[in-house]
Amino acid sequence: MSNEARRFHVAVVGATGAVGQTMLAILAERNFPISKLTLLASERSAGQQVDFEGDKITIQDLATFDPAGVEIALFSAGGGISKEFAPKFAAAGAVVIDNSSTFRYDDDVPLVVSEVNPEAARNRPRGIIANPNCSTMQLMPVLAPIHREYGIERINIATYQSVSGAGQTGMEELGKQTAQLLGFQEIEPKKFPMQIAFNLIPHIDEFLDNGFTKEEMKLVWETRKILGDDSI
Repeated sequence: MSNEARRFHVAVVGATGAVGQTMLAILAERNFPISKLTLLASERSAGQQVDFEGDKITIQDLATFDPAGVEIALFSAGGGISKEFAPKFAAAGAVVIDNSSTFRYDDDVPLVVSEVNPEAARNRPRGIIANPNCSTMQLMPVLAPIHREYGIERINIATYQSVSGAGQTGMEELGKQTAQLLGFQEIEPKKFPMQIAFNLIPHIDEFLDNGFTKEEMKLVWETRKILGDDSI
């Protein structure tokens, strides 16, 4: 048997987006054992080239790509894309790690924070692993040991979140509005419901019937699932 370390065919879905680009940077930073890297995005991005560790890799069209042979698929292209394509990659044999909220609350999809419940990743009947909302992910490594030792009944949380959470379009709107305001120009909000430059908006995602936004409820749902305690 060869002593060479196991290497994987990795696909990044949403490779041209802000998160996809960060995924690539982390894969390179950690020297992840990749035998082949496939970059996928929408048809309008197909044909573009991305630098990865000195190589130029051509973006392929997700809609026409055959996932056979992909072993690990990292999805960060939005919920709609994940819902349509993640099951196809999983059916072809890939372990799908999805960055959207599409599968987080499904009982047969583990919701994993590697420092807290890594064992949950082994039980993935659909071949899909979900990761939580960014706020939940930061809280869990701190709260999990406290909860396991003493038990947590209630958590009061305030988050101040960057526009990068809204993706590339959110960052572009912030930059554009900043330049316009510094140039004494009128602005016209598009991505956000009101001015975002030099401002805070107490509103992320849509409001639900209980008066909380979906972003707020994600913290509740995901914390309970990861810690395995619905009483929190």
